[in-house]
Amino acid sequence: MRSLLSSTYSSSSSQQQPSPPPLQPPTEQTPLLLPLPTTGGNAALPPGPSPTINNDPPEEESEPPFPASQILLLCLARLLEPIAFFSIFPYINKMAQENGALPDTDVGFYSGLIESLFSLTQMFVMIFWGRASDSFGRKPVLVASIVGVSLATMLFGTAKTITEMIVYRCAAGVFAGNVVTIRTMIAEQCGQRSGNHQAKAFGWFSIANNMGISLGPLMGGMLAEPAGTWPGFFEGGLMERYPYLLSSLVIGGMGLGCAGVVGVWVEETLDRGTEGKREVERMTVGQLVRSPGVGIVLVVNGWVMLLAYSYTAILPVFWFTKVELGGFGFSPVQISWLMGLTGLSQAVWMLAIFPRLQARIGTNGVMRVCAKAYPFFFGLGPVFSMLLRTGRPEFVRVFWVCAPVFFCLGSGVSMSFTAIQLAVNDVAPVARMLGTLVSISQAVVSGTRSFSPALFASLYALSVKAQWLLHGYSIWVLMVAMALVFTVLSLWLPDYEQLKKEREARAEGESERLLA
Repeated sequence: MRSLLSSTYSSSSSQQQPSPPPLQPPTEQTPLLLPLPTTGGNAALPPGPSPTINNDPPEEESEPPFPASQILLLCLARLLEPIAFFSIFPYINKMAQENGALPDTDVGFYSGLIESLFSLTQMFVMIFWGRASDSFGRKPVLVASIVGVSLATMLFGTAKTITEMIVYRCAAGVFAGNVVTIRTMIAEQCGQRSGNHQAKAFGWFSIANNMGISLGPLMGGMLAEPAGTWPGFFEGGLMERYPYLLSSLVIGGMGLGCAGVVGVWVEETLDRGTEGKREVERMTVGQLVRSPGVGIVLVVNGWVMLLAYSYTAILPVFWFTKVELGGFGFSPVQISWLMGLTGLSQAVWMLAIFPRLQARIGTNGVMRVCAKAYPFFFGLGPVFSMLLRTGRPEFVRVFWVCAPVFFCLGSGVSMSFTAIQLAVNDVAPVARMLGTLVSISQAVVSGTRSFSPALFASLYALSVKAQWLLHGYSIWVLMVAMALVFTVLSLWLPDYEQLKKEREARAEGESERLLA
């Protein structure tokens, strides 16, 4: 805002001077003009105090700093859910077989069931956690969910029957609502700040999630059956009776410590305005989903995650499958190295490229770039397999030169996972209901995660067996077709700024109606 200049002029001449026209108050559109009398060709200041004329450009409100400490704490809290979910994967088959005295042919069914129940249960309670955070506050709900999933994880290590494993795994899923609250709090921490703070924050959030996915199996595998791994410390004691308790105790203890950190240092982000509360009471979940733009964003959210989970289920098996059957024929060491390389490249995309790209072309722009890249990303994988399948040395050299580069560049499509989270935040019709909307989107994600890995792993196996159909590459035709659907869906994403203007216009009209 321009400052007003006030100056007093006195006349030194005995002759009366004509009064200058009154000064009009300046506005944002009209700058303050100060009339100065002139003598000849040179401007002359009248006697009296010299006015100070400020020619500096108008001061702009400084951009608030990025809330790094709060975002880091929320990312720390985010680590817990993927660690708890993936930590049982290294030992779940053996634990189920021992607890249920299962024959080898039944192990896969029960272990898959127990793995899926976490996400399936999570899907049904997500909206509850979102509504609770909108009503009681983000911070208490986050602490409660972290404590609950930590205790349920601890109990899982004490299970001695299949029924107990199922009950404790479902209990962990019931309390695994922290992802909803954390996503909402990150959006609210950055929502009132300009620039690309939100894109940067959700990039950190994605990295934290990936770290949890990596740390979970590592911790679970290292800490399982400690009596056999470190007999001098654990042989003949509680850990021999409960061979999977140590892993559960360590991960659960980490969660309780995290809950303490959140309770002390994380800030509450919910605006408890009375008007917002009245709007929450008026808007049901059905009304929220039917709000302009919300439905298509939720559909795109579900489709993006379906692509992610299906590809994640197929990729390790595809790399391991023999070359003559349509894979890469990689050893476990080669698979681990390539997965590590692509994981590192994904972190670079999220931290260094995504915030700048989102600031330049917007959330929808990022989504559409990724949507156009997906079909090529899925389609070129089997092309590299065909190079190996020829057996010609020059084609094999091309593979080893180009394939790692391709997978590093192709991992940029992971930006769509973070972009769709920003889209969910932007399309929320009522700020106070953001927690509920995020919970709906996360329920879709949990539901997708509950069935897609097993489904697409099975479809890949059928594709490999049916060598007569496209030489074992039929699964990739399906994947490319699904990617093309995403390409089309991305064109229907709404204009968030236009939606915001329409909501403001409706709110203003409603206020005028009430005043009338």
